[in-house]
Amino acid sequence: MGVVNGGATTGGATTDGATTGGVATGGVVNGAPPVERVPKQDRSRATRQRLLEAAVACLAEHGWAGSTVSVVAERAGVSRGAAQHHFPTREDLFTAAVEYVAEERSTALRDLFPDGPTDRHAVVAALVDLYTGPLFRAALHLWVAASNEEQLRPRVTELEARVGRETHRIAVELLNADETRPGARETVQGLLDMSRGLGLANLLTDDKARRERVVAQWSEILDGVLG
Repeated sequence: MGVVNGGATTGGATTDGATTGGVATGGVVNGAPPVERVPKQDRSRATRQRLLEAAVACLAEHGWAGSTVSVVAERAGVSRGAAQHHFPTREDLFTAAVEYVAEERSTALRDLFPDGPTDRHAVVAALVDLYTGPLFRAALHLWVAASNEEQLRPRVTELEARVGRETHRIAVELLNADETRPGARETVQGLLDMSRGLGLANLLTDDKARRERVVAQWSEILDGVLG
């Protein structure tokens, strides 16, 4: 006897891979290398990341109506139960997804100018690009849903207010704007509002040539106001 299903072996074996009688302690069985075990916390973090990325992609491609928890879970390659373990409700999942989008947008903008920008035109173009990509498109679908979903609206409103403040702060920093100058703060905010408008227009048509002219004009406006 001495043979037990599930990993114990003959000769005074113990469970969890530590055995005697030809099988070495540490999970090496019959000369095979040890199996790398991913810590549970890391697996959980990876699952959450996959769910957020899948939620963003689903929102961008299918909108709110077509982005159920089941659809997101399938795209992420996890069970619905695993998805609900991380995000108990649909609102939890997609609010977290928009927060993730906001963090990614901020990171993407900072990564464009790791040493600090010297060209305002490049900064304006980068801001506009943030509002014409899939991350903004996903956020837009959630805004539309929040306008009709009473349970979702206050959470998205609070989140977007925080995102708006962070985006404005980053823009001021990258544009080297002195907000004590008359009109500086309003001009930076106008730039962000304009960029959002171009993002909305881009949902229907990709008018890159017109966007480039608008970016050039706003760069001149900023130089005039910000100095």
